[in-house]
Amino acid sequence: MVPVVNYPSVEAERFLSAVTGRQVVVDAQLEKQVQEILEAVRRDGDEALVDFTRRFDAPDFTKARIRVSPEEIDEAYATVDPGLVAVIRKARDNIHRFHEHQRSSSWFTTHADGCYMGQMVRPVSAAGLYVPGGQGGETPLVSTVLMTAVPAVVAGVVDIAMVTPPRRDGTLNPYLLVAAREAGVHRIHKVGSAWAVAALAYGTESVPPVDVVVGPGNIYVTLAKKMVSGRVGIDGLAGPSEVVVIADRTADPRFVAADLLSQAEHDPMASAVCLTDDAELVNSVLAALESQTRELPRQDIAREALSRYGAVILTRSLEEAVEVANRLAPEHLELLCEDPWALLPRVQNAGAVFMGAHTPEALGDYFAGPNHVLPTSGTARFASALSVETFVKKTTVLAYSREAFVRDAPAVAALAALERLDAHARSVQVRMGQDNRPSG
Repeated sequence: MVPVVNYPSVEAERFLSAVTGRQVVVDAQLEKQVQEILEAVRRDGDEALVDFTRRFDAPDFTKARIRVSPEEIDEAYATVDPGLVAVIRKARDNIHRFHEHQRSSSWFTTHADGCYMGQMVRPVSAAGLYVPGGQGGETPLVSTVLMTAVPAVVAGVVDIAMVTPPRRDGTLNPYLLVAAREAGVHRIHKVGSAWAVAALAYGTESVPPVDVVVGPGNIYVTLAKKMVSGRVGIDGLAGPSEVVVIADRTADPRFVAADLLSQAEHDPMASAVCLTDDAELVNSVLAALESQTRELPRQDIAREALSRYGAVILTRSLEEAVEVANRLAPEHLELLCEDPWALLPRVQNAGAVFMGAHTPEALGDYFAGPNHVLPTSGTARFASALSVETFVKKTTVLAYSREAFVRDAPAVAALAALERLDAHARSVQVRMGQDNRPSG
């Protein structure tokens, strides 16, 4: 089920190329469909939202049901398990506490010549959160609600909108409604897929537009976010899930296998890789994988993912294992080693790092505090997790005194002249009394 590969080798290079090069193939027809959906929503507004929702989600859907009412949320609280509400609140508080540290402040510097410059940090006015439906609403993705909403709240966004597809009867799972209120969402709209992204980007009669759209989704959602990027900000384009586990002789093979499978069960395109310098651990991990896979309801998906993009790679050292991990730039990186802190400084590319035997990736997915919306498909080389920074913009501020202006004006004029931008140069020269051209 899972290949064993020695590193370095030709076989290892072939596998690494397969993992880093994997992508969902999107044909031109699918892109055309998404573009037509976006144009329909832009043109017809709520009418298009109702039409698409009736066709794909809730046959009896109406315009009046697009926005969730406060009464619907109140009713949801009466149907959910109070114990789970307490868990949601604790997870929210953990996520809030973590993201508080990401706040950045405006700053200014002053100079003796009276020159001031600095940067203002301001939240965007409105943010849109996309939350997938989760098997027709039967598996409510409350963790996605919390992970996308809480950073926006911490950033200070005053209008936070959530979109998610309704169930067949036109309702939403009550746990999604409860999670949204607990997280600080201001409005909830029962629309999904590409038409929900279009509504957030362009606005409709019932869905005011936003400035930033975040959250994972299927290929239609991903393509729609790509197409509206530029009109609105986006957090990134979600790809297949991935985990790399670096394990040494002290690692429990059951833990390694369980953590590999926690990603492999997501999607046949998911990647789950174990890197180890211990030859004896290899067979133990393989045996544990086989045993645990047989117990999974989603074992067919996990087996396909492991056979295509999974491997146990035997390296010559843990340091070399980290080098391979940096090449993969995984969404999740686990260090199941005797001294994970010794390896951490070598980690250059990873969406999130999980340290030691008692820190499975699932802790980050649901509860601990760090965000689980992470860069995938090797983009951890340059991208970061969803954060407070996603929901703010930074504006530079500059104020020159006469003294500072006189000092720097000749340099500005010289550079503008070099680029043959005469009006730029003149805007400086006119203040210096050097523009002697006739005004008439």
